[in-house]
Amino acid sequence: MARSSPETADKDKTPRHVAIIMDGNGRWAQMRGRPRLVGHHAGARRVKEIVRSCPDLGVEYLTIFAFSTENWKRTQTEVAGLMKLFKRYIRRETQSLIDENVRVRFIGDRVRLEPSLVDMMDNLELLTAGNAGTHLTIALNYGGRDEVARATRRLAHDVAAGKLDPRHVSDETLPKYLDTCLLPDPDLVIRTSGEARISNFLLWQSAYAEYEFIDTLWPDFTPAEFDKVLRRFGNRERRFGAVPA
Repeated sequence: MARSSPETADKDKTPRHVAIIMDGNGRWAQMRGRPRLVGHHAGARRVKEIVRSCPDLGVEYLTIFAFSTENWKRTQTEVAGLMKLFKRYIRRETQSLIDENVRVRFIGDRVRLEPSLVDMMDNLELLTAGNAGTHLTIALNYGGRDEVARATRRLAHDVAAGKLDPRHVSDETLPKYLDTCLLPDPDLVIRTSGEARISNFLLWQSAYAEYEFIDTLWPDFTPAEFDKVLRRFGNRERRFGAVPA
Protein backbone atom coordinates (compact mmCIF):
# COMPACT_ATOMS: atom_id res chain seq x y z
CA MET A 1 0.00 0.00 0.00
CA ALA A 2 1.35 3.41 -0.93
CA ARG A 3 2.20 5.74 1.93
CA SER A 4 0.41 9.08 2.08
CA SER A 5 2.38 12.21 1.35
CA PRO A 6 3.25 14.79 4.03
CA GLU A 7 0.41 16.95 2.70
CA THR A 8 -2.19 14.20 3.04
CA ALA A 9 -1.07 12.46 6.23
CA ASP A 10 -3.80 11.07 8.44
CA LYS A 11 -4.75 13.78 10.93
CA ASP A 12 -5.90 11.04 13.32
CA LYS A 13 -2.20 10.23 13.77
CA THR A 14 -1.40 13.64 15.22
CA PRO A 15 0.90 13.21 18.23
CA ARG A 16 -0.90 13.70 21.51
CA HIS A 17 2.19 15.09 23.24
CA VAL A 18 4.84 17.17 21.46
CA ALA A 19 8.04 18.32 23.15
CA ILE A 20 10.17 21.09 21.62
CA ILE A 21 13.81 22.07 22.13
CA MET A 22 13.51 25.73 21.15
CA ASP A 23 17.00 26.36 19.78
CA GLY A 24 18.39 29.21 17.71
CA ASN A 25 17.19 32.39 19.43
CA GLY A 26 20.67 33.80 19.95
CA ARG A 27 21.83 33.00 16.42
CA TRP A 28 18.64 34.50 15.01
CA ALA A 29 19.48 37.80 16.72
CA GLN A 30 23.17 37.74 15.85
CA MET A 31 22.37 37.16 12.16
CA ARG A 32 20.49 40.47 12.34
CA GLY A 33 23.25 42.27 14.21
CA ARG A 34 21.23 42.39 17.42
CA PRO A 35 21.98 41.26 20.99
CA ARG A 36 21.14 37.64 21.82
CA LEU A 37 18.38 38.70 24.20
CA VAL A 38 16.48 40.21 21.27
CA GLY A 39 16.27 36.70 19.87
CA HIS A 40 14.96 35.34 23.15
CA HIS A 41 12.18 37.93 23.15
CA ALA A 42 11.32 36.97 19.58
CA GLY A 43 11.31 33.33 20.66
CA ALA A 44 8.88 34.08 23.49
CA ARG A 45 6.46 35.63 21.01
CA ARG A 46 6.73 32.50 18.88
CA VAL A 47 5.85 30.34 21.90
CA LYS A 48 2.56 32.20 22.20
CA GLU A 49 1.70 31.48 18.55
CA ILE A 50 2.60 27.80 18.77
CA VAL A 51 0.59 27.30 21.95
CA ARG A 52 -2.42 28.94 20.33
CA SER A 53 -2.13 26.66 17.30
CA CYS A 54 -2.23 23.43 19.33
CA PRO A 55 -6.04 23.01 19.61
CA ASP A 56 -6.57 23.34 15.85
CA LEU A 57 -3.67 20.99 15.14
CA GLY A 58 -4.88 18.36 17.60
CA VAL A 59 -1.97 18.58 20.05
CA GLU A 60 -3.15 18.08 23.64
CA TYR A 61 0.20 18.36 25.45
CA LEU A 62 3.06 20.71 24.58
CA THR A 63 6.32 20.71 26.54
CA ILE A 64 8.92 23.38 25.80
CA PHE A 65 12.56 23.54 26.91
CA ALA A 66 12.97 27.09 28.19
CA PHE A 67 16.15 26.96 30.32
CA SER A 68 18.42 24.01 31.04
CA THR A 69 20.57 23.21 34.06
CA GLU A 70 23.54 23.82 31.74
CA ASN A 71 22.37 27.28 30.65
CA TRP A 72 23.76 28.81 33.84
CA LYS A 73 27.13 28.63 32.05
CA ARG A 74 26.07 31.50 29.78
CA THR A 75 27.08 35.08 30.49
CA GLN A 76 25.61 36.72 33.58
CA THR A 77 23.97 39.32 31.36
CA GLU A 78 22.17 36.72 29.26
CA VAL A 79 21.07 34.66 32.26
CA ALA A 80 19.74 37.72 34.08
CA GLY A 81 17.95 38.82 30.93
CA LEU A 82 16.34 35.41 30.54
CA MET A 83 15.09 35.44 34.13
CA LYS A 84 13.52 38.84 33.53
CA LEU A 85 11.97 37.52 30.34
CA PHE A 86 10.40 34.57 32.17
CA LYS A 87 8.85 36.95 34.69
CA ARG A 88 7.63 39.21 31.93
CA TYR A 89 6.09 36.30 30.04
CA ILE A 90 4.20 35.10 33.10
CA ARG A 91 3.05 38.61 34.00
CA ARG A 92 1.82 39.43 30.51
CA GLU A 93 0.38 36.08 29.47
CA THR A 94 -1.37 34.85 32.62
CA GLN A 95 -4.78 36.24 31.71
CA SER A 96 -4.54 35.06 28.09
CA LEU A 97 -3.58 31.57 29.22
CA ILE A 98 -6.57 31.49 31.55
CA ASP A 99 -8.94 32.81 28.89
CA GLU A 100 -7.64 30.33 26.29
CA ASN A 101 -8.13 27.36 28.63
CA VAL A 102 -4.39 26.50 28.79
CA ARG A 103 -3.15 24.57 31.81
CA VAL A 104 0.43 25.44 32.71
CA ARG A 105 2.92 23.29 34.61
CA PHE A 106 6.61 23.84 35.27
CA ILE A 107 9.21 21.08 35.53
CA GLY A 108 12.79 21.35 36.72
CA ASP A 109 14.62 22.13 39.95
CA ARG A 110 13.27 25.38 41.42
CA VAL A 111 15.82 25.62 44.24
CA ARG A 112 18.28 27.77 42.27
CA LEU A 113 15.62 30.10 40.86
CA GLU A 114 14.79 33.47 42.41
CA PRO A 115 12.02 33.17 45.03
CA SER A 116 10.00 35.88 43.28
CA LEU A 117 10.06 33.90 40.02
CA VAL A 118 9.12 30.68 41.83
CA ASP A 119 6.16 32.48 43.42
CA MET A 120 4.99 33.58 39.97
CA MET A 121 5.36 30.05 38.64
CA ASP A 122 3.40 28.61 41.55
CA ASN A 123 0.65 31.20 41.09
CA LEU A 124 0.34 30.54 37.35
CA GLU A 125 0.03 26.81 37.96
CA LEU A 126 -2.67 27.47 40.56
CA LEU A 127 -4.63 29.91 38.39
CA THR A 128 -4.68 27.54 35.40
CA ALA A 129 -5.17 24.28 37.35
CA GLY A 130 -8.82 24.07 36.33
CA ASN A 131 -8.20 24.54 32.61
CA ALA A 132 -8.83 21.55 30.37
CA GLY A 133 -7.51 22.72 27.01
CA THR A 134 -3.87 22.59 25.93
CA HIS A 135 -1.52 21.31 28.64
CA LEU A 136 1.56 23.53 28.44
CA THR A 137 4.61 22.33 30.37
CA ILE A 138 7.58 24.67 30.66
CA ALA A 139 10.96 23.11 31.50
CA LEU A 140 12.81 25.73 33.53
CA ASN A 141 16.17 24.96 35.13
CA TYR A 142 15.59 21.47 33.84
CA GLY A 143 18.00 18.69 32.95
CA GLY A 144 17.11 15.08 32.23
CA ARG A 145 19.96 13.62 34.30
CA ASP A 146 19.20 16.01 37.15
CA GLU A 147 15.54 15.00 37.05
CA VAL A 148 16.38 11.28 37.21
CA ALA A 149 18.83 11.90 40.07
CA ARG A 150 16.21 13.84 42.06
CA ALA A 151 13.60 11.16 41.36
CA THR A 152 16.00 8.43 42.48
CA ARG A 153 16.68 10.26 45.74
CA ARG A 154 12.94 10.47 46.44
CA LEU A 155 12.52 6.80 45.59
CA ALA A 156 15.46 5.85 47.85
CA HIS A 157 13.97 7.92 50.67
CA ASP A 158 10.70 6.00 50.39
CA VAL A 159 12.58 2.69 50.42
CA ALA A 160 14.52 3.76 53.52
CA ALA A 161 11.29 4.87 55.21
CA GLY A 162 9.67 1.52 54.52
CA LYS A 163 7.10 2.99 52.14
CA LEU A 164 8.44 1.08 49.13
CA ASP A 165 9.69 -2.48 48.83
CA PRO A 166 12.87 -2.45 46.67
CA ARG A 167 11.89 -5.85 45.29
CA HIS A 168 8.87 -4.19 43.67
CA VAL A 169 10.83 -1.42 41.91
CA SER A 170 10.46 -1.71 38.13
CA ASP A 171 10.62 0.49 35.06
CA GLU A 172 7.07 1.56 35.96
CA THR A 173 8.12 2.79 39.41
CA LEU A 174 10.59 5.58 38.65
CA PRO A 175 8.23 7.57 36.36
CA LYS A 176 5.99 8.13 39.39
CA TYR A 177 8.84 10.15 40.94
CA LEU A 178 9.72 12.19 37.85
CA ASP A 179 8.68 15.83 37.38
CA THR A 180 6.45 14.64 34.54
CA CYS A 181 4.55 12.06 36.60
CA LEU A 182 1.21 13.60 35.60
CA LEU A 183 2.01 13.74 31.87
CA PRO A 184 1.98 11.14 29.09
CA ASP A 185 5.34 10.45 27.45
CA PRO A 186 6.04 12.61 24.39
CA ASP A 187 5.19 11.10 21.02
CA LEU A 188 7.30 13.58 19.08
CA VAL A 189 10.34 15.67 20.01
CA ILE A 190 11.24 18.58 17.74
CA ARG A 191 14.55 20.45 17.79
CA THR A 192 14.94 23.62 15.79
CA SER A 193 18.08 25.36 14.45
CA GLY A 194 19.78 22.45 12.68
CA GLU A 195 21.44 20.87 15.72
CA ALA A 196 20.98 17.09 15.96
CA ARG A 197 21.25 16.31 19.65
CA ILE A 198 18.79 15.98 22.51
CA SER A 199 20.69 18.13 25.04
CA ASN A 200 19.66 16.29 28.20
CA PHE A 201 15.94 16.80 27.55
CA LEU A 202 13.32 14.29 28.77
CA LEU A 203 15.80 11.42 28.68
CA TRP A 204 13.58 8.83 30.34
CA GLN A 205 10.30 9.99 28.82
CA SER A 206 11.51 10.08 25.21
CA ALA A 207 12.71 6.49 25.03
CA TYR A 208 10.23 5.73 22.22
CA ALA A 209 9.51 9.22 20.94
CA GLU A 210 9.94 10.13 17.28
CA TYR A 211 12.43 12.93 16.58
CA GLU A 212 12.47 15.78 14.06
CA PHE A 213 15.62 17.88 13.70
CA ILE A 214 14.85 20.90 11.52
CA ASP A 215 17.02 23.74 10.26
CA THR A 216 14.59 26.55 11.07
CA LEU A 217 15.65 28.82 13.94
CA TRP A 218 13.06 28.92 16.70
CA PRO A 219 11.85 32.53 16.15
CA ASP A 220 11.07 31.56 12.53
CA PHE A 221 9.20 28.36 13.43
CA THR A 222 5.64 29.20 12.40
CA PRO A 223 2.40 27.33 13.11
CA ALA A 224 2.38 26.42 9.39
CA GLU A 225 5.74 24.68 9.69
CA PHE A 226 4.58 23.06 12.92
CA ASP A 227 1.65 21.63 10.99
CA LYS A 228 3.99 20.21 8.33
CA VAL A 229 6.11 18.48 10.98
CA LEU A 230 2.99 16.97 12.55
CA ARG A 231 1.87 15.69 9.15
CA ARG A 232 5.24 14.02 8.60
CA PHE A 233 4.81 12.32 11.98
CA GLY A 234 1.52 10.91 10.69
CA ASN A 235 3.44 9.04 8.00
CA ARG A 236 5.72 7.26 10.45
CA GLU A 237 5.18 3.71 11.62
CA ARG A 238 5.74 3.39 15.36
CA ARG A 239 6.49 -0.21 16.40
CA PHE A 240 7.90 0.23 19.92
CA GLY A 241 10.31 -2.64 19.36
CA ALA A 242 7.75 -4.98 17.79
CA VAL A 243 7.66 -6.41 14.28
CA PRO A 244 4.84 -5.18 12.00
CA ALA A 245 2.13 -7.75 11.33
